[in-house]
Amino acid sequence: MTKQISLFLENKNGRISEVAKTLGDNGINMKAFSMTETPDFGILRIVVADTEKAVVVLSEANFAVSITDVVCIECSDRPGALAEVLGCLTSADIGINYMYAFSEGSMAKFVIKTADIARCEEALKNAGCTVL
Repeated sequence: MTKQISLFLENKNGRISEVAKTLGDNGINMKAFSMTETPDFGILRIVVADTEKAVVVLSEANFAVSITDVVCIECSDRPGALAEVLGCLTSADIGINYMYAFSEGSMAKFVIKTADIARCEEALKNAGCTVL
């Protein structure tokens, strides 16, 4: 299980930059992020190297912060790998609230939010995925 930070940001120019600067100025590296938006606000979801420190510095900078448990996995970056991961979760009757991913070299990494983190991790480990 990994901790993800969600920030609720006004939909205005420069807000994501302010988050990145706050983290960077405090030596906190972002490992992954996803941004969604509506006309009035956005939700920035991030996985960072030091969650506890990030929550403190972001809160002190007046960002609305919440923490969520997610599953992070790594598998080979090849055609069909995502289908195998999703098939594993479907077979175990595990629904996905949302997910985001990126690839680096020959590996793909996924961040998965589901209602049952423990069952999700177990199913993915049983399917041969590396849970980070």
